[in-house]
Amino acid sequence: MHNSLTALLTQVRDGSISVADAALQLREAPFEDLGYARVDHHRRLRQGAAEVIYGAGKTPEQIAGIVDSLQRSGQKTVLITRMKPEAAAYLQERAALTYDAASRIGIVGPLPEPDGDGKIVVATGGTSDIPVAEEAALTAEVLGNRVVRLYDVGVAGLHRLLASLDELMGARAIIAIAGMEGALASVIGGLVDCPVIAVPTSVGYGASFGGVAALLSMLNSCASGVSVVNIDNGFGAGYLASMINHMGAKP
Repeated sequence: MHNSLTALLTQVRDGSISVADAALQLREAPFEDLGYARVDHHRRLRQGAAEVIYGAGKTPEQIAGIVDSLQRSGQKTVLITRMKPEAAAYLQERAALTYDAASRIGIVGPLPEPDGDGKIVVATGGTSDIPVAEEAALTAEVLGNRVVRLYDVGVAGLHRLLASLDELMGARAIIAIAGMEGALASVIGGLVDCPVIAVPTSVGYGASFGGVAALLSMLNSCASGVSVVNIDNGFGAGYLASMINHMGAKP
């Protein structure tokens, strides 16, 4: 049972909300049909995190409409991934949007206070991996996590990673992001005692095959405790790391 539902039932028990008002909240339609989207208003109750807008392929007007629906349902912070600059410009005229052009992440509303058990470390093999890393890091922050960024610490100069070993050892989850041969995830996986989420990126020369080489390297890692998400899927890594970091906080 998710914390939001638990909190609602606790309020009923304590008398701070009436049974009728609680029933009204639970009776509200679980989604809103906008014609072009059916916005899921009960996802936070079911999964612990509210719906995220995937911006690619959506018009600026559609994104703005979905944001409005989520805010009307009580969502304070809305995350938009793969958002084009023109959509960001359109939405900035209508909402309190923060936009990161490198990662194409848009955030409407304030970042929440971290409520996870510990910290998430996001590490990249190179500077060219930072757009994917920021997608992961900002996703994790929107979901209520403290994030530490360790960028450009790949195997071409491993001493850079070892200099931050204390940060790695103190993490609840680590996101290892790399293109080229994707070796960073195995290196980190052999050093730490927490889950490592590997993200292959499409960074690399011709034989990297748009990230397939890094993906196969990470899938074949001999380090225990390494899982792999899709190529350039920073969002998926940030979401999974947040789930790991909140496991101890569940009732």
